[in-house]
Amino acid sequence: MTKTKHCMDRMMVGSYVDPNLVFAWQAAHSLARNSPPPVHDRGGFRVDTHSEKEVKRWVFPKLCAGLYDIARDISMPRHYLKLCGTNEELRNALPARWEIQPENYFMKATATPAETNSLPDGYRMEVHQAGPVTRVQIVAPDGELAATGSAAETMDAFVYDRIETASNHRRKGLGIAVMHALAAARKSFVGPQLLVATEEGRSLYTRLGWTVIAPFATATIPDVDF
Repeated sequence: MTKTKHCMDRMMVGSYVDPNLVFAWQAAHSLARNSPPPVHDRGGFRVDTHSEKEVKRWVFPKLCAGLYDIARDISMPRHYLKLCGTNEELRNALPARWEIQPENYFMKATATPAETNSLPDGYRMEVHQAGPVTRVQIVAPDGELAATGSAAETMDAFVYDRIETASNHRRKGLGIAVMHALAAARKSFVGPQLLVATEEGRSLYTRLGWTVIAPFATATIPDVDF
């Protein structure tokens, strides 16, 4: 058995995540970030981002030969490979030049969270709606941006993105307030609510009634300045 054949066989192993669910997440995620829609590519979904930080990304529901082929062919930075799987699974599938990023988690809402309390004194919330995309920001009494988040809705999913709270404004319920404000913009209750969370964010979303569908691994080639 050749080394390539061995790697490809090893890549077929992994937990199952519905590809339709992953595609629905990526489609709404692209809307939220004003990126091009995803297209099917070798067992995954490709977004031709062409932004300052990212040229292209591929999201794979599972390990497959197509992921191996792309990883072998790409040698330039600012290309990203994402997998519904562990960092170890992705690392074992890639050439050494690829660098694994901190592991995230693909999550789905499974319960309706309790209502949040009002904002702390002096804080105010701003909600901006542009078609299927909602953006929320919470401004501190001194005018500093304390928390932000966005969401996008398609016929297939409602996706939350970039829920962030400034370090000096944490533990005040601002992240939960952002999530509730975004959820209030949801028009259809048929499709699932989805997001990708960091390790730190996972605990917040678990308290709000979310569950992990799968670990979510990311790799890129470092951009080294010479």
